[in-house]
Amino acid sequence: MSYDKSKIAELIEKNYVFASVLYYFGIEFYDYSEQTLEQVCRQRGLRVEQVISSLESAATQQPEVPNLSSVPVDIIIAYLKHTHYIFVKHKLPYIARLIQELKPGDLVNSAAAEDLKFIFPLYVEDFIRHIYKEEDTLFTYILQLHKANGGDFHPGKLFFMMEQNAIEEFAVEHDCHDDEMEGIRALTQNYAITDQTSLLVKVVYRELQSFEENLKTHAHIEDEILFPKALALEKNIKQKWRSLITLN
Repeated sequence: MSYDKSKIAELIEKNYVFASVLYYFGIEFYDYSEQTLEQVCRQRGLRVEQVISSLESAATQQPEVPNLSSVPVDIIIAYLKHTHYIFVKHKLPYIARLIQELKPGDLVNSAAAEDLKFIFPLYVEDFIRHIYKEEDTLFTYILQLHKANGGDFHPGKLFFMMEQNAIEEFAVEHDCHDDEMEGIRALTQNYAITDQTSLLVKVVYRELQSFEENLKTHAHIEDEILFPKALALEKNIKQKWRSLITLN
């Protein structure tokens, strides 16, 4: 495939991920769709070789989830916090920018474009509030348990935290949380695409689907790896407390 001689629209039809690569070079694909990559790079003062290298890297890059089952909770939490950062600083702002470019005629239901523009920022606001709360409460508590298990703790502070928190309650609350993307799926008819769907809508829907898959992976790590480890830590600390009380 000749990247430099291909039109921007042709590149993205081949691989929607190219849209985000171009975006971070300052190229909004929907404004240059009929121009070749070489033409756009010349206009924007970009080295076409550098852009092509990034596109080729994105084309071969496979999403990889590390095996976290054998690592301690502080490493798992560091990974989850990094994922939060990617969501908040990169993924969600990019999707929000694309959605703001939607026009009523882009979607089969013309009102859906405006509805999506209204709903998605609210979703992002709620999502950010949720993850910051998770970091401030759940992650902080688990890290305190991890430190305590290694002998580094202040008895009074730890006792107070354990009185105020419980891993099982966090897990139940997490499990009962509503499907965060349900409303967006309904609005987009489960990201339905036809032969008449515009390139912008295709990219928006594929990015939303990708984000939803990322969320499922994220939730799996928390539910199946972090919570069981944290529960074991909490149980171990409580046993140590009982032993100390018995000795005294």
